[in-house]
Amino acid sequence: MSTLFPDPEGLDDFRVFDPYEVHALLRQMAEQRVLVTIATADGISYTTTLWEVDKAQGVVRFGADSRDPQIDRLLDAEDAVAVSYLDDVKIQFDVAGLVHVHASDGASALNCRYPHELYRFQRRHAYRVQPLRNATPHVRLRHPAAADGELTLRVIDVSITGIALFQPAGQPALEPGLQIDGVVIGLDAQTQLKAMLRVVHVTSMNGQAAGVRVGCEIENMDGESLRTLQRYIDQTQKRRRMMSADGA
Repeated sequence: MSTLFPDPEGLDDFRVFDPYEVHALLRQMAEQRVLVTIATADGISYTTTLWEVDKAQGVVRFGADSRDPQIDRLLDAEDAVAVSYLDDVKIQFDVAGLVHVHASDGASALNCRYPHELYRFQRRHAYRVQPLRNATPHVRLRHPAAADGELTLRVIDVSITGIALFQPAGQPALEPGLQIDGVVIGLDAQTQLKAMLRVVHVTSMNGQAAGVRVGCEIENMDGESLRTLQRYIDQTQKRRRMMSADGA
C-alpha cells in the first residue's frame, strides 16, 4: 500500500484494484488526452496529460516541459498524487517513483510506476452532508482583492468531491473556473484540511440571505485528508440520523 493512501477507512467503495479495470481507466485517460494534475501535500502541482500506459514495463508516462521549474519541485517531494476527470468521474492515484526522462530529440517526460490501484469518485453520486448546527465550519482562502488578502466563508455542505460555500454580499467575486490553492477547510475542531478548490458555479440564495452560494470541486487532497473527510461525512450523517430518531 502506498504511503499517501495509508489504508483509508471509508474509501473502500471508491477503490479500484481489478487489474483490467485499472488498465482500462488509465488507457481512457491517455486516449482522451484529459488534463492530469500531479500534486503534493505541500501544495506543489503540475498540470499535464498522460502520454502512455506501458503495463508490460510497469510505467506510465506524462508529458513534461523541461523548462518548467515546478518539475524539479515535484521530484523533490516525497509523495504525490495524480488527479484527473473522465466526464463526471474523478480519478486519483498515487504517483510513485517519479523521474524526469529526456529523449535524444529534446523531448522529455515524467515517468512513474504503474499504479495497481486507484480511486474513482462519482461526483454526482457523492453523498453530501450539511454540518451540524453546533459547529461553525468555514474555509479560509487567499484572494488578492480582499482587504487583508484572505476570505473566510461559511460551509453550507460538503461531500468527498465538492463543497458549497456561502459568500456574503460585498465581498470580492469568486468567478467560475477560478482555481484557489492553499485553501484551509475547517469543518470542526478535529477536521482541518488543506486542498485546492476549483469554482464551478455561483448561484443566488433563496430567501433573505444577502449573498451567493459558491459551488467548488475539491482537488489535490492527499490520502490522509481524504480519509479524514470521509470519516467526518460518515459521522455527521450518523449524528443527523440519531437526532432525527430522537425527535421522532
